Amino acid sequence: MRRALRFALLPMLVSLAACGGGGSVTVVPPETLPDADVSAVAKSDPGSVLPATWKQGPFIEIYVRGYQDSDGDGIGDLKGLTQRLDYLKDLGVTGIWLMPVTQSQDNDHGYAVSDYRAIEKQYGSLADFDAFVAAAHARGIGVIIDYVMNHSAAQNPLFLNSSGAKDGARRDWYIWSSTKPSGWNIYGNDPWKSSSTGYYFAGFWDQMPDFNLRNASVLAYHHDSMRFWLNRGVDGFRFDAVGNLVENGPSAWEGQPENYVIMGDILSMLNGYQNRYMVCEAPIDPKGFSASSACGSAFAFGHNYDIVSAAKGSSSAVAAVANYFTGAPANMAAMVSNHDAFAGDRLWTQVNGNLPQYRLAVATYMLQPGVPFIYYGEEIGMANNNSLSGDWKLRTPMSWTADTTTAGFTTGKPFRAVSSNVSTNNVAAQLGDANSLLSFYKALISVRKAHPALAAGSYDNPQANGWTMSFTRSTASETALVAINYGSTASSVNFTGLPAGASVSVAWPASGVGGAVTSGGSFSTTVQPQSFVVYTIAK
Repeated sequence: MRRALRFALLPMLVSLAACGGGGSVTVVPPETLPDADVSAVAKSDPGSVLPATWKQGPFIEIYVRGYQDSDGDGIGDLKGLTQRLDYLKDLGVTGIWLMPVTQSQDNDHGYAVSDYRAIEKQYGSLADFDAFVAAAHARGIGVIIDYVMNHSAAQNPLFLNSSGAKDGARRDWYIWSSTKPSGWNIYGNDPWKSSSTGYYFAGFWDQMPDFNLRNASVLAYHHDSMRFWLNRGVDGFRFDAVGNLVENGPSAWEGQPENYVIMGDILSMLNGYQNRYMVCEAPIDPKGFSASSACGSAFAFGHNYDIVSAAKGSSSAVAAVANYFTGAPANMAAMVSNHDAFAGDRLWTQVNGNLPQYRLAVATYMLQPGVPFIYYGEEIGMANNNSLSGDWKLRTPMSWTADTTTAGFTTGKPFRAVSSNVSTNNVAAQLGDANSLLSFYKALISVRKAHPALAAGSYDNPQANGWTMSFTRSTASETALVAINYGSTASSVNFTGLPAGASVSVAWPASGVGGAVTSGGSFSTTVQPQSFVVYTIAK
């Protein structure tokens, strides 16, 4: 079902949305409406103060609403997030992905955008956003923001004008039919919704109508809106639902050829700015959308499930994990969970709090190729809230303290119940504890950043032997040797094809012992149960 689960409970939001009618579209004559800002935006690149390596990650995905409240209203905001930047710098992330911060109709998940050039009022102002970006840059951290071009909010003035009259100026900005098309089924639902002026296409929710991305004016508007943010210093975008941009019929509504072209044109535009990065959500074809002719980077959906299964002891998953990047784009984005239920529960919940398995899953996606993305709270083992359902259980306030009511997130009443394990898994409890998950993340990220082969090296000689996986990664300056034992007994690993006599240094664990490559070009080691080792060879 993939993305369908994200919106499985969204109809419940309709009663909370500003529009009435139980989810129906309110048609307002276009002449009574202000239009959206569709003015052209010329490129004005402010440059970049970040090192080129910032794009190697790791990134952290942050739900601003759930991260830190600065004013006691129970809702996270940009000022609160800015206050936590030193924590993020200490963690070691080089980039932040913000879930939607643009003005939205739903005022929660944010993917129903009502104004593409304004900040969600509950989060603050454009000035607050600019201050946050500047503060992140001062700490060497880049900022990418969610961009939603497949659909808008039904309350977006663009759609209100489109739906107001069949001959309106914005009519062709969305997808309309005078009669209801038949034979359509997307994620178990009919995407064609009724209004007084015809049937409009909305693949995810009737309050999120799809743009007509065959219309050059619509594409130009989105490019202008992206430049609006790039010109302010935003370092790039995470693009939502790129597999759903164009439909060619009831059996051809996902992964269509036009989608790759649309994203490739955006990548070309973005590459006209200095040191920017973009990544796409495309579960239908992660490797295809990671190509330089499309997004350049996409999340490795499918790989995340195998990583968790391998960590839990599936030998077939170990083999799948080992082989995933053979012939795959190296710049793919890796993760073990995110804000969507279809991507899996929070990692703590997936492994039922098993710490060795948790660490193995993290080590796998941090040490293999790709740009690692941490979901906020993952670094302390935040669990779902087991009293909530759907995506909401994944999007709880950040656990800063053990307070079971506020989690240190707010001085008021949180907008949503906190994580179920907040009393034990929180930042305050783990800071300064050398054996904590937080310390583990910091140490592993530090090792990854210290060794170019781990951050950006090739992926060579992947081997899977039962519950053990090994591979090498190389740059012009060094080779890294990595072995991960997911099993319950010690395992021997032999690396071959190495430079004879070369000195082998230990990168992980700190207590490990190095050695030397044999005259035959091999190096052997024993990997203890549910653990991993990393060695390096300087060239």
